[in-house]
Order: sequence, then C-alpha cells, then structure tokens
Amino acid sequence: MRVLITALLWLYTCVAVAQQQQLTALMQKANVPGLQLVYSRGTTVRSYYLGKRQNGTAQAVDARTTFQAASLSKVVLAYTALRLHDRGVINLDKPLLAYAPYPRLGTQPRAATITARMVLTHTTGLPNWADNPLGPSWKTSALPLKYAPDSCWNYSGEGFVWLQKTLEHLTGKSLQTLAQEEVFGPLKMPSSSFVWREAFGRNASYGHDQSGRATEIRQFQEPSAGFSLLTTASDYSRFVQALVLGQGLKPATARLLTTAANPANRCGLGPTPTDPYIAWAYGVGLAATSAGPALWHWGDNGDFKAFFMAFPAQKASLVFFTNSANGLKLTDDLLRLFVGPGEYRAMQWLAEEQ
Repeated sequence: MRVLITALLWLYTCVAVAQQQQLTALMQKANVPGLQLVYSRGTTVRSYYLGKRQNGTAQAVDARTTFQAASLSKVVLAYTALRLHDRGVINLDKPLLAYAPYPRLGTQPRAATITARMVLTHTTGLPNWADNPLGPSWKTSALPLKYAPDSCWNYSGEGFVWLQKTLEHLTGKSLQTLAQEEVFGPLKMPSSSFVWREAFGRNASYGHDQSGRATEIRQFQEPSAGFSLLTTASDYSRFVQALVLGQGLKPATARLLTTAANPANRCGLGPTPTDPYIAWAYGVGLAATSAGPALWHWGDNGDFKAFFMAFPAQKASLVFFTNSANGLKLTDDLLRLFVGPGEYRAMQWLAEEQ
C-alpha cells in the first residue's frame, strides 16, 4: 500500500512539473507576465502561481497576489441576487423600476419592463457602458436603450450596476457588504473585495499592455458589479465550485445557473457558426463542449484578463487570472491542457463579435 501511495505521489509530481513547464511556455509565447490558475476536479486541486506581478522586476506572483477579476465580478453579483431571491428580497421578474427610480434612464417607457432576470441574462437592451464607468461624468450620463428589452442578447455592464443599486436600495447595504455576507464570508474567500484594501498594496499585481509594459495597480474606491472585484484564483475557484454544486441556493434556484434562459442570440449579429453551442443562464454562459455541458464567463479590464469554465457533471472547474491584455489568448490551450483535447467554443463565440 505504501509503495502504491509513493508511486501515485511521484506520478502526481511529474504531471504537475510537466504542466508547469507547459504553462510557462504558453505564457512566454503569448507575452503574459503573470498567471494564477486553479484546476479542481472532485477532491483534486492543482494550483499554479507563475511569473511576475510587474514585468522587469523580481516581484513574483504567489497564491496571495491580488488580480482584477474584471467581468467575473458580474457572476458574484448574480449569485448574490439569487441568494436574496431565495429569501424573498427581490423578485426576479418584477420590474426594477418598481423597487426604486434610476434617474439615468430618463423617461424611456420601455425601461419600465426591465427585470432582474433580463439583467442576469443580458436581455435588457442596454449598452455595455453608456460612458466610461471610470470617468467623472458616468454617474450622471444618460442611459439610453439600444434594443427592445427581452428581444435579443446584448452584454451590459450597465444592467448589472443597475441591479447592484437596486439590491443596495432594498437591503440598505453596499455591494461590498452584501458580497461579504452572502459570498466572501460563507465561501471562505478572505482575499476578495469589491473595493481596495490597504493590505492589497503589499502583493497586488500591475496590469500590462499587449507589449508587456506595466500599466498600473487600480485601487477601486467604490464597488462596481461590472468590474471592480479584486481577488485571487484560489478564492474565485472556491466560488466557482460553489456554483457547480449549487451551494447556498435552493435546488430550483441552483438550476437557474445550469439551465438556458435564452439562446444568447446577439442583437445586430446574424447567425454565426458557434451560436448553436452557446446559451445564457442566470449570470453565466453555457457552452456545449467536447468535455460536456459547461458554465463559463470571461473578464476583460483591458490590462487584466480572466476566465473560468466549469463542468457540473464532473464537478470540475478551471479558473485563471492574468495581469495582461494578452491573457485570453491562453484560454483554449489551458482548457486542453487540464480538461482534455477538444472544442470549448467560448473564445470562438466571443471572437465572432469582433
């Protein structure tokens, strides 16, 4: 028995070393300075922390290095909303304007029909951003609808911020407090926050542009469901595993994460080759892959890119964060390295919009 255990440990170590070498080669090829990656399958967890927090320095990425999660923030907001839905705080099909006004919408009559369900499934008809959300004029900028609500799929950070503000109104709590109570605390995510913490300064990563030049460390002072989550791959992997298991949700609510709410037919874009393989659930994408049905989402703050894909049938997930504008170039290679050869289609679907 001892010989068998020793042999298995040796084999595991060999696999881990080989995968680390392959990861390093992929990072160099794509000009990605730093990477955190966690692959989980059942009780098996493989974690990798590679490269530099800032190119050209000795600042190594480690398990506690903080990365911008970018749009992976939206999935945390979705899970929070579903938890509050389970307790009767919000009805997913009640118009958001029935809860509180949202002055940026002006007097557009079509806005009166928009619900939390439409936000979570990207069918509000709102633009991604009406103005630069980091700019001084964004909070008071007009928010016009681009499409008829519930008519087609159009990715919208604006919708998620509106839902954030609605939940804050209903609970009297900030998104940061809600996330701490509903997600970060229960799921043991100590390195996660929607706003900057002074402690992050000791080990936060810089972003990097396509050439590999370091940009900045953004210190978000206000929480945004659209992009401001600061976290680690280890923390976020625990969150994704909770999604896979339906942890913390009523069974019927958990199924909203794995059941298509709409076919993700994109507004203004005709049928594309990957359309039959992609749909949208409540807060996450769905993909028909070579490894089976999967949940997925991507994050893009320009100089930070992130991604996860999870496979409920196998209780498996891959989460990775990069401090690079080139980070998503790694996606398919990483999936094939850890999950297996085949087609995963998420990146192809995103590329069809370009």
